[in-house]
Amino acid sequence: MVERNFFPARPDLPTASQSSKTLVPQSPNLGGMKTLSPLPSRSAHPPRGLTALLLSCTLTLLASSVVLGQSVLDRSPNLSGGWVAPQGVLQFDFVHRFSASPSPERKVTSFPSFILAAGLPAHTMLGFFYSTNSTLVARYPNEWEFFGQAAVLREDAGKPIDLGVELGYSLAAEGFVGELALARRAGPVRFLAVGRLLADPADGPMDVALGGGAVWRLGRWIALAGDVTTVLERAAGEEIAWSAGLQLGIPHTPHTLSLQASNTIGISLESASRGTGQTLYGFEFTIPITLRRFLGGGGGPTADSAGVRATAADTGLVVVSVKNLAYSLGALEISAGTTVEWVNDDPVEHSIVAADGRFDSMLIKPGGTWRYTFWTPGTYAYSCRPHPFMKGTVTVVPRP
Repeated sequence: MVERNFFPARPDLPTASQSSKTLVPQSPNLGGMKTLSPLPSRSAHPPRGLTALLLSCTLTLLASSVVLGQSVLDRSPNLSGGWVAPQGVLQFDFVHRFSASPSPERKVTSFPSFILAAGLPAHTMLGFFYSTNSTLVARYPNEWEFFGQAAVLREDAGKPIDLGVELGYSLAAEGFVGELALARRAGPVRFLAVGRLLADPADGPMDVALGGGAVWRLGRWIALAGDVTTVLERAAGEEIAWSAGLQLGIPHTPHTLSLQASNTIGISLESASRGTGQTLYGFEFTIPITLRRFLGGGGGPTADSAGVRATAADTGLVVVSVKNLAYSLGALEISAGTTVEWVNDDPVEHSIVAADGRFDSMLIKPGGTWRYTFWTPGTYAYSCRPHPFMKGTVTVVPRP
């Protein structure tokens, strides 16, 4: 193993064309320079085939259902918690971290990173990480990491844990990467754990990294989060990776904001697993793009909720969650005399408006509820006034 270049190249250092050797700065805690053999020239641009594949998958979202995107309230800055974008959302996250050199220069260096991912059917996702200023590999300024993810188990589907898998390819490290992510809620706390396989940027055998973290929800719009991850056999200059963040939801919008500190340069699996000797401060802003919301088009019940026959038990009440810009029981069948309660679990306002004008909930605030009792058999179509692509039906049958 060799030292990795964790700091931006300086103009006073010789370039590859000026010297037959490449100089890589060590961590300030170690001092000195090490002479390495010249690194092979690498292109900082992704293969055209991968770009075309991502674009084609994104275009398939035009026929997908609409949902909200990822929230930093459910994860820590350097761990995803096994989250996968639901079908129909194009997730764009912007992460910007800054470092400052010691005095007297006190030079501020920025490390912008981006995530673009498309939610696909069967709880899968395809996307990429891109960092415009990466120090993962010497003389390789941009970092691309393409990935595919799948949510194998989900707590919101009744499973005991969230389990996600990821497989990707790092252009900078020129190798495959992978992650197994676990998460489980316990009251206001969500615990996170990861195991990662990483390509060694120094062209050695694959590295193994383990990590864990937690998110403590203090309220509907605020949480505290942190994590630690370590490569089991760290190279000289590498430290245990950590991050901490104040996670904020922006009320009545699908956007979230993280104010964070970390000793990692980027957010790819490679960069987020390798700590440096410096502390970086910054933020992350999440932007889910729901294509049907902007392009129009109707949308009926989702495949997961179509044709559900609800039993009201002894209470005569059926609860429908309004979450991810969809009704959890989009096509509901009940007996006459049953009351349906809609619970708004989204961060934005929704409404329940009958197509024939029979009922209108008006706007339901996040966390609010609204009830209606159906006495007359028939089929009742309804939608959301602010989001007309959200549609549902309630079919009322005579009581046995």
